[in-house]
Amino acid sequence: MICSRKVMNLFIRKDVKRFLKRKDSDAGDRGYSPSLFLSVSLSFFGEGSVNLVESGKTLEDLRASLFSEFQTSEGARRLQQRLCGPTVALTFNFFVSVGIILMNKMVLGKVGFNFPIMLTFIHYSLSWFLMAIMNVLSLLPAPPPAKSSRFFNLFLLGVVMSFSTGLANVSLKYNSVGFYQMAKIAVTPTIVLAEFIIFKKTASFQKVLALTIVSIGVAIATVTDLEFHLFGAFIAVAWIIPSAINKILWSNLQQQESWTALALMWKTTPMTLFFLVVLMPWLDPPGVLSFNWNFSNTLVIVLSAILGFLLQWSGALALGATSAVSHVVLGQFKTCVILLGGFLLFHSNPGILSICGASTAIGVVATESV
Repeated sequence: MICSRKVMNLFIRKDVKRFLKRKDSDAGDRGYSPSLFLSVSLSFFGEGSVNLVESGKTLEDLRASLFSEFQTSEGARRLQQRLCGPTVALTFNFFVSVGIILMNKMVLGKVGFNFPIMLTFIHYSLSWFLMAIMNVLSLLPAPPPAKSSRFFNLFLLGVVMSFSTGLANVSLKYNSVGFYQMAKIAVTPTIVLAEFIIFKKTASFQKVLALTIVSIGVAIATVTDLEFHLFGAFIAVAWIIPSAINKILWSNLQQQESWTALALMWKTTPMTLFFLVVLMPWLDPPGVLSFNWNFSNTLVIVLSAILGFLLQWSGALALGATSAVSHVVLGQFKTCVILLGGFLLFHSNPGILSICGASTAIGVVATESV
């Protein structure tokens, strides 16, 4: 009885009343009251729980601040820039890129899922599903005002994304990893030329020289792993232009028009899915429904799709934080690191010429800011 009276006296204290009133008014629209938990803590733990109240208020204020930033395009963009700068974005993209190439090669080779466009469609479908869940939970950043971005730019990005990613997987199916990486070298001058034509953006002599040395180094490093396939070579060449345009648009829309990576992905993914369906009959062989969809095969494909979502997200973050050229050079840097890693860790022997080429490319990337 005495204990019950003490509890009641504690609940009617003026400072507790003021606290409950303030917190309940703040949380009224959200359908819950954090003060209920805090008041129960006060009743059971006494004066010592004041620190808990203050900590709860601080966390609540921080959450409210982050939530309010997340609901505007400019606030979400500033938050993305604070949490994911160039170093974090490029590192994130580097590790995911290595994983997705090895995983997709396993899916297309060992698992025998010989439907690269369908694989890309599964990747983007899972990405759209995950973003739809985030949207329901109000975790998706707000897009910029509708008039700030022309519909044509978003439509074009959705189209080139389908061609860029789809043709990349087709190229990976028919070509060796070395030839696949060799094709990426041509993307660098294509981006420089396209940025000059579209945006009148020029590159310094030092930057052009560094890019040239890196490209030559990557070419020398991968020349021992070239397996020529006529159809694969045609696909690799066809992939270069949409890949370059894709990177330029991603970088420009985020840096010039205040889009965040996730908001732009959410806006363009439906268009990408539509054009992947259009490409499927032309580039995929028939028989996808007769594929052996057992548990192990499906699991590998789903893991590949999860990496596909992370690759798209990390690539968008890297393009928003740096530039299209820097993102391509990161891909070439990754190729050389994989080759040297295999030589140092697994005692593979690509040849002294390849090792020198890879070392030169890595050295230039490490010393030059591109």
